[in-house]
Amino acid sequence: MEWQSAIKGFRAYLKLERSLSENSIEAYSRDIEKLYQFSDIQAIKLKPETISLNNLRDFISWVVELGMIPSSQARILSGVKSFYKYLLMEDMIKSDPSELLESPKITRKLPDTLSYHDINKMIDAIDVSKPEGGRNKAILEVLYGCGLRVSELTELKLSNLYLDIEFIKVTGKGSKERLVPIGGSAVKALKIWIETIRVHIAIKKGEEDMVFLNRRGSRLSRVYIFMIIKDLAVLTSINKTISPHTFRHSFATHLVEGGADLRAVQEMLGHESITTTEIYTHLDREYLKGTIIQFHPRS
Repeated sequence: MEWQSAIKGFRAYLKLERSLSENSIEAYSRDIEKLYQFSDIQAIKLKPETISLNNLRDFISWVVELGMIPSSQARILSGVKSFYKYLLMEDMIKSDPSELLESPKITRKLPDTLSYHDINKMIDAIDVSKPEGGRNKAILEVLYGCGLRVSELTELKLSNLYLDIEFIKVTGKGSKERLVPIGGSAVKALKIWIETIRVHIAIKKGEEDMVFLNRRGSRLSRVYIFMIIKDLAVLTSINKTISPHTFRHSFATHLVEGGADLRAVQEMLGHESITTTEIYTHLDREYLKGTIIQFHPRS
């Protein structure tokens, strides 16, 4: 079987049977393209059905040598396993060579967070006398107040805002929808943006339902949100590597520090697994450890 026809069939399987988003399908496809590139540089060119477990182990070693971090290695491995599961289901192969392939060990990196003081400092530094200032304040309030991913923010729709009951509907990974509570500060900033600034923008056709727009009436890009936050970090002299995701991390960490139930935080973040949410307990654990050292008589 030819690689390109196998990859084309795999893409159709991911879309029709697993209902994955276009971004996920592209990521999986790129990973299998890497396997194809690896097979093509071998002395004896490999086809999908002739690859063995040892070939796959050599492929993972090759990926490591390329300098890919463990999380990227794990994602590629997941893509390879899905690819061979598909081939097996379609009777294109008789056995799955990836079945015994081991995942690389991943050290879960503790996320960077901002203090509540730093977040206030960044929001207060926004010049709200300018139209884009009112919009940018609403962006930061929503990022921190709801813990959204940057893609969820840029795709947020007016029809999914239920500000009277303080909830918004968010479309997350895999096109899964969830309801997220939104606090008073974020509601206030959103209303100012929508009711007093956004109404004066000439909106492009097809963008009428998007919450956040640029001055030309088009939705904001992910890169543009990064630039807004980077500029504010420089303006406020916060010497950390800050991105939109930093606000999501801070939202979760501050909730957990305040005693929020992990499963509630998991639901708000749209995490599939509770173990993903557990990384936000790191500061809380340090606080507890410090309390024990300071106050326990046998420390």
